[in-house]
Order: sequence, then C-alpha cells, then structure tokens
Amino acid sequence: MTEDAPLTAQDALVALMIAVSAADENIRTSELVEISNAINMLPVFADYDAERLPRMSKIVFDLLEPEDGLEALFGLIRDALPEHLFETAYALSCDVAAADGLIDEQEGRMLEEIREELALDRLHAAAIERGSRARHMTL
Repeated sequence: MTEDAPLTAQDALVALMIAVSAADENIRTSELVEISNAINMLPVFADYDAERLPRMSKIVFDLLEPEDGLEALFGLIRDALPEHLFETAYALSCDVAAADGLIDEQEGRMLEEIREELALDRLHAAAIERGSRARHMTL
C-alpha cells in the first residue's frame, strides 16, 4: 500500500473511532482499549491489518489540525465507507465515546457531526446510543 492510496472501508471506521477519541484532545486508555478490542474482535475487521493503526492515527491527527480538517476527514470517510456500514460506523463511534463512562461536550458534538454526515435516522441513532450506554455502564 502506498502512502497516497485511498482509505479502505475498515480504515474509515478506524479513522472515525480515532477522531471521536481525539475530539476532547484527551485520548484515554479506555478509548484506546475500545478501539483495539473492536479491531481485534469484530467481524468487520476480520482481515484488517492492525499495523495500519499508526498510519490512520497520523492521518486523523493531521486532518484535525486545520480549521476545515474535520470536513476533509469526513470527505475521505464518505469516499471509503459504503452506506450499509453507516450504522456500524456510528455504533463504533458511540462505543469509543462511552468507553470512559462519560461523553463530554466535544465528544457529543463529534457524534452529532457523524450522525449528520452519515444522515442517520434519529430513532436509529438513539437506539445505537442507548446500546452503547448500556454496554458501558458501571456498578
């Protein structure tokens, strides 16, 4: 794979998870563990090369620096992600945001942006959010 090769659908999912984690400028261990677990356990990542993670992190961090970087990131994701994975992308994003037990304002705004970019139905998005919250509850 060359440095200028387009993102795969799996790369797009990883990029979204990284972007949600970075939204509050504080990437927590619990969020990294959530991303790693998703990549290692979910069928959508069955043939994904986890060695691509540092490259995807660099792409996301580089894109989030400039003012219009988020729009550029979403453009790459729209180009790479098939529509049938939009709900999966949102579910993964919600799981990363909920991993530390608290969705702060910046993460909430990022999730809202993702919902809008993926044009998710409000009811479906609410169900996904509720599932993430339920999976990440503590005693």
